[in-house]
Amino acid sequence: MPNPTTPSPETSGADPSFRGNPQATTADHGAIAAAEPRQLVLVGGGHSHVEVLRRLAMAPWHRVQVFLVSPGRFTPYSGMLPGLIAGDYRFEEAHIDLAALCRRAGVEFIEAAAAGLDAAARALIPDQGPTLGYDILSINAGSRPDTSGIAGANKFGIPVKPVDDFLREWKRIRAEAARRRLRIAVVGGGAAGVELALSMRRGIGEGARTDFHLITDTPEILPNHAPGVRRSLTRALERSEISLHCGRAVLAAFPGELRLENDGLLRVEEVIWALAASPPPWISKSGLATDTRGFVAVNPSLQSLSHPEIFAAGDAATVLQAPRPKAGVYAVRQGPVLARNLRAAVEGRALETHVPQRRALSLLNTGDHRAVASYGPLTLEGAWVWRWKDWIDRRFMSRYRDE
Repeated sequence: MPNPTTPSPETSGADPSFRGNPQATTADHGAIAAAEPRQLVLVGGGHSHVEVLRRLAMAPWHRVQVFLVSPGRFTPYSGMLPGLIAGDYRFEEAHIDLAALCRRAGVEFIEAAAAGLDAAARALIPDQGPTLGYDILSINAGSRPDTSGIAGANKFGIPVKPVDDFLREWKRIRAEAARRRLRIAVVGGGAAGVELALSMRRGIGEGARTDFHLITDTPEILPNHAPGVRRSLTRALERSEISLHCGRAVLAAFPGELRLENDGLLRVEEVIWALAASPPPWISKSGLATDTRGFVAVNPSLQSLSHPEIFAAGDAATVLQAPRPKAGVYAVRQGPVLARNLRAAVEGRALETHVPQRRALSLLNTGDHRAVASYGPLTLEGAWVWRWKDWIDRRFMSRYRDE
């Protein structure tokens, strides 16, 4: 890998300990191919980027130096997260070892979070260590729950993402629940919130005296799923004795209390935010074109509309011609196309387009070794669906293990 170099003041106004090829900051942004080795920086260890790494390990690319920047060595697989919380999986079963995957792929792993991006200067600014220059950049950095409309949410409550932070807090909550009675609220009636509430109820243990609440501002849970799915998951919540509050927006959060719509108050010791996705905050200051919600706007080749040397996939991006929900299944499907297009960009070849599926199969964990399958109007439920989901998830994870 290259040693740190220092660009001229004209090429970067960022950290003077700039790392990478300074030519990357002065080249024409429309020119992807070049005779010199290209520098490819992958930002985030999401579901799309792990597939890029896997393909690099299978068949290394020529004339490219690759870096992966991620805040942690282990990245969670979203499909197994509810099972991990419920106690069905060990940590290592539900996480991919990015450092090990990078070693196999010949990629330099940098354990840091993205703190900024100067797209004009082609410079990624980590929260620690030198600035990274790049010829090509790819963003798969996930999302965060959008709590911007809730007063006090940044001071009281735990976002479900970043997952590493949530898992640390979950360990604390379990220990606290073993000592005293807790009132826990999960805010968000989408798939993430419903699965989280059910898996937490089971994971906290039958002996714990814990009251669970699921709160959503929509008239029903899972508004983007079929009525049969909503009925099945509502029954699962009833079986788990989770109180459901529909059509009740959370207006404000205080230590020990939530203020709900229509002047309602709910006493709680712990709040988990599992709301709609919001983009990483540094994207808004990067100079990249975005959609109306602030996610990176990309074309069907997963290429930035404003900076063709930048690609983005997963939750952090929106394909404007074919927007889809922010769900891991779409990031997984984007992975192979992103890998091929990044290689094509490195080699100066034409890019291919990605056509996302109109419908995606969702397998929702109910926390009791049962699951609900949702596919358009189709609803299937039972222990066999959980075994099917478990088989799919374990098969997916086996692709990224060093065995």
